[in-house]
Amino acid sequence: MRKQIKSKIIAVCDQKINAKGPNVGLSFYAFFSNRNDEPELLMEVAQWWILTHRLDHFEKATKIKKLIKDSL
Repeated sequence: MRKQIKSKIIAVCDQKINAKGPNVGLSFYAFFSNRNDEPELLMEVAQWWILTHRLDHFEKATKIKKLIKDSL
């Protein structure tokens, strides 16, 4: 995935964790304001989420943040 979206994913995870606690779950749609704005980037994240890591639709933000940080 592009570094730009990795940074955004970490920021969104931090935001959600700060607002709702460490057990908050989210889907890959959480990183996009409108699912149709950036279809190529959405598909890139979806592929990482679904095909590469075989994640459930909703996962804990702490888990996603760790996966992204480990890939930097």
